Amino acid sequence: MASVRAVYARAFGGEDPLANLEVGEQPEPELRPGWALVRVTAASLNHHDLWTLRGVSSRPLAAPQVLGCDAAGRVEALGEGVEGAPPPGTRVVCHSVIGCGTCASCRAGHPNLCHRLTLLGEPPHGGTLAELVAVPAANLVPLPDTVGDEAAACLPTAYLTAYRMLFTRAGLRPGMSVLVQGAGGGVASAAILLATLAGIEVHATSRDPAKRRLAEEMGARGSFAPDDRAAARELSQRTRGGVDAVLDTVGEATWELSLRAVRPAGVVVVAGATSGANPAALLNRVFWRQLTVAGTTMGTRAELERLVGLCASALLRPLIDRVMPLAEARSAFADLASGRQRGKLVLAPG
Repeated sequence: MASVRAVYARAFGGEDPLANLEVGEQPEPELRPGWALVRVTAASLNHHDLWTLRGVSSRPLAAPQVLGCDAAGRVEALGEGVEGAPPPGTRVVCHSVIGCGTCASCRAGHPNLCHRLTLLGEPPHGGTLAELVAVPAANLVPLPDTVGDEAAACLPTAYLTAYRMLFTRAGLRPGMSVLVQGAGGGVASAAILLATLAGIEVHATSRDPAKRRLAEEMGARGSFAPDDRAAARELSQRTRGGVDAVLDTVGEATWELSLRAVRPAGVVVVAGATSGANPAALLNRVFWRQLTVAGTTMGTRAELERLVGLCASALLRPLIDRVMPLAEARSAFADLASGRQRGKLVLAPG
């Protein structure tokens, strides 16, 4: 059986999840009807990959599991029954959300709402941190010549999630304001860049002074340590009563501030809970101030196409810390786990 070089988890959990990481040969992915093989030229890392190494997944895990959600590359081959997909040789970015294809949500173009939602890099699918990845042909988005592979590889998870949080779930428009919790993370950094680009006033939080400075360099008007009451008072003064929306991927550590910082009838959009998933609900604040709490996961193919368009017009330039060969995956994952990076970490399997 043919093999490809890949980054994979040989086990899950334990005191040192990074010890589960391996770079080596894995079987070449199978080309199924309706699917395509993509020769990966750039793949970015996400915290989703760290959760997999820790043994946390929406699906039961079985080793070995090739890691990675995000990839750009060239179409290598198309499976039987594929119609209208980019032909072999076309540069593409891969939409990593895979629905059942038959439910009402999938038929309406919202596989991220499918009750059988899966992702590249989760069972039963292989991941993108490999020389070849199998992807549903309908998930391939062609890339214009003006969009580089490394930039495109940053889009399918962090930037897509941030885009949906800002514009689909929070409904923000130019002139409105947003608080982005956890500056320095992939989704948070993407949200700061996208909101600034759209003419939205951005504020950000982080416990790390260097990450607060980075947020301001990317366009945030102000940045704060996430002290619930002090930061909320400062934000209320700056925004005349609170921000229009809060984006929270942190969870327990920032939840109270999220509810205190948003204006009456504002929106708190939640796309993660890295510090814990069970904060005190503070329901009295939710109903008394008539707040909306909106959850979101990933985004649609149409939203990914809009992000590609922003990159093609040179309006959006994803923040990339550095690009490394696949062989240096362990170093890249160590930086991701420690939070040392400034922007996305990208691996180049070629």
